[in-house]
Amino acid sequence: MKLATWNVNSIRARLPLVLDWLKQDAPDIALLQEIKCEESAFPLMEIQAAGYQALVRGQKSYNGVAILSRETPVPRRDVLPGMETDPQARYIEAEAGGYVVGSLYFPNGNPKDSEKFPYKLRWMKALRDHAAMLLQQEIPVVLGGDYNVIPGGIDAASPARWKDDALFSAEARAEFHALKNTGWYDALRLMRPHETHLYTFWDYLGGAWDRDDGIRIDHLMLSPEAAGRLQSCAVSRDWRGREKASDHAPVMALFSP
Repeated sequence: MKLATWNVNSIRARLPLVLDWLKQDAPDIALLQEIKCEESAFPLMEIQAAGYQALVRGQKSYNGVAILSRETPVPRRDVLPGMETDPQARYIEAEAGGYVVGSLYFPNGNPKDSEKFPYKLRWMKALRDHAAMLLQQEIPVVLGGDYNVIPGGIDAASPARWKDDALFSAEARAEFHALKNTGWYDALRLMRPHETHLYTFWDYLGGAWDRDDGIRIDHLMLSPEAAGRLQSCAVSRDWRGREKASDHAPVMALFSP
C-alpha cells in the first residue's frame, strides 16, 4: 500500500497538478493539507473521476484537510479531541485500507510573541494526548501532515536562519520529540536516519527552491504496528519544481500488506 501526505497550498489552485500526481504516483491513500476551501467548494467530482473517494474538513480560504482513498474511507472524527471549540479546520481521521489515518495541519505559531504560539503548543499537546489513546488500540495508524516543526538541525539547510522561528523553537521540537518518545516513529527518519537534504518545504521567496534552501516539516508518524510494515519512504521533491507548484513536496511511504 502506498500512502502519502502533501500540503497542496490550495486544492483549487493546484488541481491539475494534484490530478497529475494522483495519476503518476498513484497513492492508495493521500492525506492533504491547506486545501483552503469549504467542503462545498472541494473538487469532489474531479477527485472521484481520478478513482478516489474523499473525506473533507474544509474552511473558507484557510487551512482545511482531506483524506483521499481508493477504498471508501470510513470517517472517525473531523476535530482533534481536546480542541472541539477550535474553529480552524486542522484534523480529520478515518479508517482506510486496513489503517487508521489522520490528516493534520499544525498551527504555524508565528510570531512567537503573539497568541499564535501558545495556540500551537496547545494543539500539539492535544495531538499527543490523542495519539496516546490511538496507541492503546494496537492497530496500524498513520498521522500524516504538515506538522510545522523542524525536528533537528539536519532537517534545515540553514538552521541558524530558523533559530528564532516558531517552527524551530525548543518548545515545538520538544513536543514533537515527546510524541516520538511515547512510541511513534518518524517514517522518513526510520528509513533514512542520517540522510541530509530531505526537505519538504521551500519558500517561494528568495530563490529557496533553486538554492535547495529547504526545511523538513511534513511528516508521517507511525504507530508500531504501521512501522513494522514500512518498506520505504521518500520525498517526491520533483513536484515542487513543477509549474504552479505548491511550496511543499509530497512524502510517500510504501507499506507491506
